[in-house]
Amino acid sequence: MEELEQGLLMQPWAWLQLAEDSLLAKAYITKQGYALLVSDLHHVWHEQVDTSVVSQRAKELNKRLTAPPAAFLCHLADLLRPLLKDTACPGKATFSCDHVAEALILRVRSELSGLPFYWNFHCILASPSLVSQHLIRPLMGMSLALQCQARELATLLHLKDLEIQDYQESGAALSRDRLKTEPFEENSFLEQFMVEKLPEACSVGDGRPFVMNLQSLYLAVTRQEVQVGQKHQGTEDPQTSSSASPQGTDSQLLNQPEELISSAPSLPAPEKEPTGTSGPVQRPQLSKVKRKKLRGLFS
Repeated sequence: MEELEQGLLMQPWAWLQLAEDSLLAKAYITKQGYALLVSDLHHVWHEQVDTSVVSQRAKELNKRLTAPPAAFLCHLADLLRPLLKDTACPGKATFSCDHVAEALILRVRSELSGLPFYWNFHCILASPSLVSQHLIRPLMGMSLALQCQARELATLLHLKDLEIQDYQESGAALSRDRLKTEPFEENSFLEQFMVEKLPEACSVGDGRPFVMNLQSLYLAVTRQEVQVGQKHQGTEDPQTSSSASPQGTDSQLLNQPEELISSAPSLPAPEKEPTGTSGPVQRPQLSKVKRKKLRGLFS
């Protein structure tokens, strides 16, 4: 599994409200590119690009800004982080989305080094295998995990009933009658749950309950999927597995799956007067060829 694919799989879902659109989204960004997955619970859209696409799109949308792709990717990560992490500090970008045929375009408008910055995420319909990887298989795994958890809790309740029964047979009595409970009957409980609790419990709505309450379990299941895949891949070809595993300075997938981007170069502020030497990362600066006033691309 490639780095971007694995990194995206291990990201939690976020709930977005963009105008009238309620969306679920997840993203993963490195210095080599980004992967984005968006769903409105009816369709799933996806975009994955490398540095060549980032560089070309940046030139088309931001003609007065010059920087290497890694700097633009770092800036995109900074813009997406408040949106996807729901941090207390509001982001400085404006997001909107448009539906074009079967595609979804997520538009970003912000500032970079004092100049307007624009970006469009061009998301196409995700393949069935990608939907299975990020939704169907994890949700099935979560269902099985919750079922196993329910069985463990039912067993624990039976043991607690036996413990209470032993206390009662030894002459123990409750000091407060309001604490008295009936012995746990699993079948009766399940029947009552199906009638009284199920309609409310399985209300999906706009996806927000899934994002707010189940992301820890989702991440645990997807992490398990990745580990099983790595173990299987290592059994077949240890050399390929070790080389394909994302390590080093560009990402920290297993240690910090919540990070949108790691070890990417920070974006320095442009100097007023360019010097004769340049660092390893080119700073965004005004182009000397075109000094005309920038016109809004989305006005």
